[in-house]
Amino acid sequence: MQRHKRRKPREYYAYVLDYLPMGNPTDRHPHHRNRELVQLVGEDYFMLLEGFPRRGVQIDIGERVYVGPEGEFDGKIYRRDKISRIDAEIEYEDLTTVARDMLPQILETIVKKNERVFVEFFNIADAITIRMHSLELLPGVGKKTLMRILEAREQKPFESFEDIQTRAKVDPVKVIVERIISELQGNERYYLFVHPPRQAQIAGATYLGYLDRIYAKLGRPSLWEENRK
Repeated sequence: MQRHKRRKPREYYAYVLDYLPMGNPTDRHPHHRNRELVQLVGEDYFMLLEGFPRRGVQIDIGERVYVGPEGEFDGKIYRRDKISRIDAEIEYEDLTTVARDMLPQILETIVKKNERVFVEFFNIADAITIRMHSLELLPGVGKKTLMRILEAREQKPFESFEDIQTRAKVDPVKVIVERIISELQGNERYYLFVHPPRQAQIAGATYLGYLDRIYAKLGRPSLWEENRK
């Protein structure tokens, strides 16, 4: 298993978890406490973000918004028409009650939308150590379930979430969403999908880099590589 050093990724699209028109009085960033604010989760790396909306725009909780760089790329013009700028990367503890309540629903939307990515994870997930497999990090996946998944994909690679559920007897969306939330909370030793939060890095957590590998395999440019150019 290849280990990945942490480099700051970039999100291009994010989903609104909460909209605070009067700011967040409990925010650890003083300049966020009395101005219009949004909390978001990124679509590609599940980064938790705080940003400022543009004046006069309507912001809906659950809305997908563009948060990447502005300009023309491949003949298409990109503009942050709802979010003026992202001001901070935040952690799970910074989320409001509304944002925490919305997070599972939004993550389910993202995972379902990116079915190819997460089906590929089930097809390529490998061992971390001689005693631990990456798939065992998913909630409810013990040794028996692990063997069932490995035997099923050896016969034929998984093709869809339905295929995984039928042949491996696992609800892939449910276990992936639960794992992402657990990783965002920052108490894991290994991270499948989320870059370890600060306290997890200090404790020596390891990011396994599956999303970068899958994006590359599917012919999608690595956002990490783009961010280093």
